[in-house]
Amino acid sequence: MRVVVIGAGFGGLAAAIRLRSRGHEVEIVEKREQAGGRAGVFRQDGFTFDAGPTIITAPQLLEELFDLAGRRIADYVRLVPVDPFYRVRFHDGTSIDWSSCEAERERAIAALSPADVAGYRRFAKQARDVFEHAFPLIDHSFDRLGTMAQAAPALVRSRAWKSVASVVEANVTDPRIRQVLSFHPLLIGGNPYDSPSIYALIHELEKRWGVWFAMGGTGALVSSLVRLFEDMGGSVRLAAEVRSIDVDGTRQARSVTLCSGERIAADAVICNGDVVRCYRDLVPRASRRVNSDRRLDGYRHGMSLFVLYFGTNRRYEDVAHHEILLGPRYRGLLDDVFNRRVLSDDFSLYLHRPTSTDRSLAPEGCDAWYVLSPVPNLGSGVDWSTAGDAYRDRIVRHLEERLLPDLSKHIVTERRVDPRYFDEELNSHLGSAFSVQPLLSQSAWFRPHCQSEDVPNLFFVGAGTHPGAGIPGVLSSAKIVASKLVSDQGVRVLETTGITKRIRALDRVSSTLTP
Repeated sequence: MRVVVIGAGFGGLAAAIRLRSRGHEVEIVEKREQAGGRAGVFRQDGFTFDAGPTIITAPQLLEELFDLAGRRIADYVRLVPVDPFYRVRFHDGTSIDWSSCEAERERAIAALSPADVAGYRRFAKQARDVFEHAFPLIDHSFDRLGTMAQAAPALVRSRAWKSVASVVEANVTDPRIRQVLSFHPLLIGGNPYDSPSIYALIHELEKRWGVWFAMGGTGALVSSLVRLFEDMGGSVRLAAEVRSIDVDGTRQARSVTLCSGERIAADAVICNGDVVRCYRDLVPRASRRVNSDRRLDGYRHGMSLFVLYFGTNRRYEDVAHHEILLGPRYRGLLDDVFNRRVLSDDFSLYLHRPTSTDRSLAPEGCDAWYVLSPVPNLGSGVDWSTAGDAYRDRIVRHLEERLLPDLSKHIVTERRVDPRYFDEELNSHLGSAFSVQPLLSQSAWFRPHCQSEDVPNLFFVGAGTHPGAGIPGVLSSAKIVASKLVSDQGVRVLETTGITKRIRALDRVSSTLTP
């Protein structure tokens, strides 16, 4: 088959590698002048900033791509563990280091709230049970309602109708511990008070396989996948934006047309872009009987982000690799971001200091940073052309007062993005940073399908389809699509391993991933 992949993010690269490993002719076309999609890179004044995801979990899913090509991931990129996973700082001045060691976790909880240690153990067991029931569904296709019916028992056992926050609050009472145990859906664009309890599995996912970092930054990981794909004979074309997906009278996509006017023939098309924007902008309306504008308008899109990237001419050695700075409000702030869609006076922040692990990302004696604030998507009506400067200054002042003394004096370079970047540069509907919000009503079969109902040889990978955002989810969407595409063409399905074999394979800690 000749397959054209639109978008060189993690999903597009993973799908292309899987198909190329089976001998198919695969070409990736990418709008931007660099690969990576949301996982792009900004470089300026000697500093390297990862633009997007910085937390790698379940690295075996990446190793699997190299295995398919008969290569070793260690020959392309070096992954190292990060421990503690996060340092969480609360508004009252207390903090907790969330580490890989269960005994250390319990001691840290006991230091804040001794009465909640037993509750934490109950929650951890529930998260483990949810993981066992729900994680095997991550690479199952839910394009047919019958698959959803088959998965129903697992969803019932996982109590998927409950929110992550409600499960946490049923077990622990201290507000700080509740926040630590429930913030994980935010990492994939979800509101802990709305995201179904299946996302509690992220807690177990991290505990079981750790949190990792690619030396050189996430951009180095993207570059390693590009190099792997090209070593396999694949082609990546940058600065090649798609203008349309060309559908014939038999409802098949026969080619894609670039903005340059060039047409590339295809037996199948895989889109690693935003699902709503793909249908609206690239697929003719006459070819969208199922995915009409009305249906697309019905999806609820998640939050966006305000991100400030900056470099300092000094190092702050007491700051961890991943810091979470929680504000004075938790549920109220989340309600402002997701439901009321207003820009709050307060905020909670994620602070990334990769130079605590990899000094090569900044000049000698300097630190590279980014600080991320969840904000409403463009449905809020916030005018970022006027709001952005003041919001930036508030964040810098907050960091300076609470964590990074004299920060303003030491910033030597900076840049920022806001919801307009996700809308205009990444073609994300409403400037959402994570695409369709992870709600029970927008999960599995209810989420945009991996295979188009309108154009059967058009497939989707990435955050907007099943299973959702986050590197493990995006990589799994590529596995689903590669298997479906090959199967639909009458060729043996790529991977047919069972659930038990899958879990055991992921439990194996490969020697190639040790620091």
